[in-house]
Amino acid sequence: MKETLQKISSVNSDFFEKAQKRLDNLTKPQGSLGRLEEFAGRLVAITETDMPELDKKVVFTFAGDHGVADEGVSAFPKEVTPQMVFNFLNGGAGINVLARHAGAEVVVIDIGVDYDFRDVSGLVSKKVIMGTRNMRKGPAMTREEAEKCINVGIELATEYAKKGYKIFGTGEMGIANTTPSAAIVSVLTGKSVSEVTGKGTGIGDAALKNKVKVIEDAIALNNPVPGDPVDVLAKIGGAEIGGIAGLIIGAAANRIPVVIDGFISTAGALIAYCIEPKTKDYMFAAHKSVEVGHTAMLEKIGLRPILDLDLRLGEGTGAALAMLMIEAGLKIYKEMATFGDAGVAKEKKD
Repeated sequence: MKETLQKISSVNSDFFEKAQKRLDNLTKPQGSLGRLEEFAGRLVAITETDMPELDKKVVFTFAGDHGVADEGVSAFPKEVTPQMVFNFLNGGAGINVLARHAGAEVVVIDIGVDYDFRDVSGLVSKKVIMGTRNMRKGPAMTREEAEKCINVGIELATEYAKKGYKIFGTGEMGIANTTPSAAIVSVLTGKSVSEVTGKGTGIGDAALKNKVKVIEDAIALNNPVPGDPVDVLAKIGGAEIGGIAGLIIGAAANRIPVVIDGFISTAGALIAYCIEPKTKDYMFAAHKSVEVGHTAMLEKIGLRPILDLDLRLGEGTGAALAMLMIEAGLKIYKEMATFGDAGVAKEKKD
């Protein structure tokens, strides 16, 4: 991780300005395509390429289980995590459908599922832990395990950058993982647990009250250090959250744009940002989740979501959809005629 962090630099604003000159010379009023223009400019700046390509896209769906599921914080049993992994591998989940629509591949990673998949075809086995421990009774992971999870993400980012992939998306699967995500956002933003904890997969009011108490107890017991994001990840986080944090760090080191999905993915993004704030330059926030703590994380990082569709599925579904918008911005930048090309008179200046 330390070696990779040293490779991360802020994006070069000269490239953004160069892209903006071209955007301003396209056959439209300046700025009239709004954020689509922003996406194109950011891609040019991130890649330091005049005409970037997005021909190879991939969404990484990290799967992991959580010991805190034993506390009744989810509407679904823990057994659903491996069942959904098989669904991903069979191409039948929401992320498979939307990734196909976006022209992206899906890579499914077992980083911490409490299940022995053996040699299941198509699954990337990077298991660090057989599910985290119950954070209400002690640390979810050791610091070493948390660092291993981050390194898994870094290694995947570097591997796929070398394979020629041009844009990454983040996704996850793990029953009860909104609970560690809410704990992370509370500690790293300073907001109360009740302000940032939602109903996840659809629990009722009584279960939500219990969920808030579980998170408060876990934070009080483990005393995670806000100034040490790896400590926060280890004590109250999850394996898939660590993998996402590492993927973002690795993407930034390789100058690859990375599209962050919803609540749990943004918890990973927040860990990455608190480790190295320059990672923000490489992130696109896919959407605004209905989870109440999501906005607090986006504001902390300084990201503006692309979509607002009341999504709360995870898996990388929002990231796949947002890739379409980002690619639309790039196509405008590359394929739209300039005033000179089209022989169209430019607007008059006062």
